[in-house]
Amino acid sequence: MKVVAFNGSPHKNGNTYAAIKMVAQELEKENIEVVIINVGNKAISGCIACNECIKNQNERCAITNDPVNEWIQEMKNADGIILGSPVHYSAIAGTMKSFLDRAFFVASVNGGMLRHKIGASVVAVRRSGGLPAFNQLNNFINYSEMLMPTSNYWNIVYGTAPGEAEQDEEGKQIMRVLGKNMAWLMKLVEFGKDKITAPPREKKVFTNFIR
Repeated sequence: MKVVAFNGSPHKNGNTYAAIKMVAQELEKENIEVVIINVGNKAISGCIACNECIKNQNERCAITNDPVNEWIQEMKNADGIILGSPVHYSAIAGTMKSFLDRAFFVASVNGGMLRHKIGASVVAVRRSGGLPAFNQLNNFINYSEMLMPTSNYWNIVYGTAPGEAEQDEEGKQIMRVLGKNMAWLMKLVEFGKDKITAPPREKKVFTNFIR
């Protein structure tokens, strides 16, 4: 089994990366491969609402001058996905938001590509705003009908300078527990694939409140 993790921090080896690695170490103990992709240090365009991904049905975003289409396929081919971000103004990093808006919309309108995959979010924060950013990441997972493992607290580590997250003992435990629970849930899903029939995907109902 394989997990792809997206590091939304501009710092390739900062505290967001450290949080992802803490989770990854537990997954790797269970023979689950983890690939970490750095998003935050790339130039990623935001969604332009062109709806070409709906019309073309080719699992691709119409914007092709950045790696988002490659990352969409990485997500499709993975069994689990980790979303990691630092906190900018009580929200996720802008580049990460641009990537997630495009990737998750493409996945949603092309047959629900991420449905029933395992998804988890982690956040690194200096002082406050961690929970709003954590909830923001979880919105993408929830919308996609993914399955979410939990930990013994919200998945947030504290630190400013790179490496400081390693001093957050509670945060480190949170990430360890998350990694163990994620590995367990992934194995349960894999074990049950041929034994329990998944519910069929329903066609999305859109309600317009403006009459």
